[in-house]
Amino acid sequence: MNSSKGLTRRRFVKGLAVGAGVATLGRARLGASAEKMVLGTWGGDYSKLLTQNVETPILTPKGIEVIHDINNDSPRRAKLVAEQRLPRGTTDLQALSAAGSREMFNAGVLETIDYAKIPNAPNLLAPMKTPYSVGHIYSGQVILYNPAMISPAPTSYNDLWDPKHKGKVGVIDIQYVGVLEAAALVSGGNMENFEPGKAKLMELRKLDFKMYPTNEAMAQALKTGEVGMCIMWKARGVMWQNAGVPVQAVAPKEGVVLFVSDFVIPKNAPNKTAAYAYLDAMLAPSAQIGFAETMGYNPTVSNAKVPDAVAKRIGFTKEEQARLLAPNYDYIAKNDSQLKEWWDKIFKA
Repeated sequence: MNSSKGLTRRRFVKGLAVGAGVATLGRARLGASAEKMVLGTWGGDYSKLLTQNVETPILTPKGIEVIHDINNDSPRRAKLVAEQRLPRGTTDLQALSAAGSREMFNAGVLETIDYAKIPNAPNLLAPMKTPYSVGHIYSGQVILYNPAMISPAPTSYNDLWDPKHKGKVGVIDIQYVGVLEAAALVSGGNMENFEPGKAKLMELRKLDFKMYPTNEAMAQALKTGEVGMCIMWKARGVMWQNAGVPVQAVAPKEGVVLFVSDFVIPKNAPNKTAAYAYLDAMLAPSAQIGFAETMGYNPTVSNAKVPDAVAKRIGFTKEEQARLLAPNYDYIAKNDSQLKEWWDKIFKA
């Protein structure tokens, strides 16, 4: 990866300060003069917390009304590409995974970020700042398990394939990339080759795993004891613990894959001024701390001082930090379509 296309994977890991339908949700009614912008994002908890931590306290008082265009990231990415020839697109800002942002950058549909228009940008951690995306929050992929159902505690992704856990493993449909990564890491693959993971996942079908469409559905299954183990971001585990879900997190010995939630501006965004106002608001310390405390994600700015007790729960030990794995975003971007097709037509069949 050359410097014009962002940070190298090595710098990404080394530079982290680890440890630290359209719907309008919960917004105050604004007058006719309110400035409107459209944000493409996931639904569920993430959408609600954007409203709670960013929009209502920071943007609403400034007269900016944010409308959420809610969908999974795959169809939103397809929509961005489909709209690229239009003089005006239908969204002003998009929330994507870092892998999705990279794919859209490679497709040529993203605006180059002008960091001079983001007053809070000087506080961004270096790995969260690319020419085409602004990192919002980050965490790492772990194993979540219910100690009452899974004993002893898992130590490896391979424990999900242990026959004694037959019928107790859950898989989240929208997390297909992370699941394939995990399967690849225990079957001879790596961050640049998920192909061995396909055969490994077909073995999981014989162990009566349960598929859930969303993160929220998985949380409910873990809470009721329908399943006892899954692959998920540590941040979600913290959030679910706060909601009374009886899970613990384990950093697998194969490594902890980093996850970054990004924001990007489409080249043909109708309201780029409001988009930049949103980027600045989501980097505000109050918004970043709010996400750390409610959703368990690490801040991407250096001036968000998370309470020590929270930082300990959402971060990683020094030993775990040594096993951090940065995704190969170019590999994921290049192979996402065929991986998703295999997931839908073969693995889920």
